[in-house]
Amino acid sequence: MSRSAGTRADPRSYDLDDLRERVLGERGGAVDDSIPQLARADAELCALALVLPDGTVRTSAQADAAFSVQSAVKPFLFALALLDTGGQALDRIGIEPTGESFDAIKLETGTGRPPNPMVNAGALLTASLVEGGDVAGRQERIVEGLSAFAAQDLEVDEDVAQSEHLLGDRNHALAHLMRAEGTLSVGADDAVAVYARACAVLVDARALAVMGATLACGGRNPVSGRRIVPPQVARDVVSVMATCGVYDGSGRWMRSVGVPAKSSVSGGIVLSAPDVLGAAVVSPPLDEQGTSVRGRIASEELSAELGLHVFASGGT
Repeated sequence: MSRSAGTRADPRSYDLDDLRERVLGERGGAVDDSIPQLARADAELCALALVLPDGTVRTSAQADAAFSVQSAVKPFLFALALLDTGGQALDRIGIEPTGESFDAIKLETGTGRPPNPMVNAGALLTASLVEGGDVAGRQERIVEGLSAFAAQDLEVDEDVAQSEHLLGDRNHALAHLMRAEGTLSVGADDAVAVYARACAVLVDARALAVMGATLACGGRNPVSGRRIVPPQVARDVVSVMATCGVYDGSGRWMRSVGVPAKSSVSGGIVLSAPDVLGAAVVSPPLDEQGTSVRGRIASEELSAELGLHVFASGGT
């Protein structure tokens, strides 16, 4: 499916619609049904976007189709928590991969901390660490922060937020466990409410690619020109995306794609290739690790054809 070895395409003229057509025939995977809104997702949705450091934006068909960001929000919650705590969030959360599923009821032995910010326990904690005196304040701060990453005003799907809150039994269990361990300083229900609404923020492939590009550009949004987070925050976030962003499939992802990324159960994947580009792929059918099947294939192709693999030497 890829171009011949040694041929590297120019991202400014790269044909995203051609790549989309090449992966559309993949019929594997299943749409997530953890909440009714996700279960109703269009299995035929498939869109790609990429954003370059000079602000160039390239998109395929369906790149303006909205979907809830879900777990792809986690790198940006981590970034906001690092920013708002002056880096002290790193004392409250681990950064090691787990080999466990994203919603595993498990904390670090001896510390009671979440293992990393990309699993649900970690995201519940990072969402609770952003500035805001109460639930509404933290929710507002998160939407404003995500909008800054995307260079556009983002909205929340309130129905999705309510379903995430009411049906997120494992998230409630994780929050109560962290409360029992003394890790979580806000109420368990408050923590779940804030995280549920963050997952319900609506994006499209273009917006998610701009968000990924902001991290890839060291925290400067290439579209708006604004600095959103300091370079060290962006570095720390992208590092954890590389090791933990695709959960227990992160090692396989880095071997085959070689670009730091974060997957989501809505089928979105955000990629950040430092100093090169940000990208996004969305297609709802998921594999057993909760990663978009078409999204993974498209990411492999994109990496191979644009020469994005961080560990590829380019030698002969």
